[in-house]
Amino acid sequence: MKKNAAELLGNLSQFIGSEHYYRLLPTFVVTDGLRYLMDNADCYWLAQLYGLHLSDVDFNQNPFTVLKFTRKNNGGIVNIEDGNGNLLVQQRLDYADFPFDEYRLYACWDGRYWVGMLVSEY
Repeated sequence: MKKNAAELLGNLSQFIGSEHYYRLLPTFVVTDGLRYLMDNADCYWLAQLYGLHLSDVDFNQNPFTVLKFTRKNNGGIVNIEDGNGNLLVQQRLDYADFPFDEYRLYACWDGRYWVGMLVSEY
């Protein structure tokens, strides 16, 4: 069952690390917190979008990335940056049922795969 934004924010703030990784794509895994967000906001699409775009990012030059979601009308814009404000990828979405108007996720290259996480888990 999908949770509302306020309920999600309260629960997500409890994630400050991860005990497990969950494989979402061949080179993209997610933490406990991001898995919770995916399950409770029904936003597997956002994590998959992040992982798919990261397959084109050179992890030697950019081992850390930031996904920024911004609501635009019924859709949104997803920017993936290098952590210093430099845009690596941008995708516009015609429709997005994400519960937040703005949200950030991080991903780090760990030598084998990208690890997607909540900001609080970094």
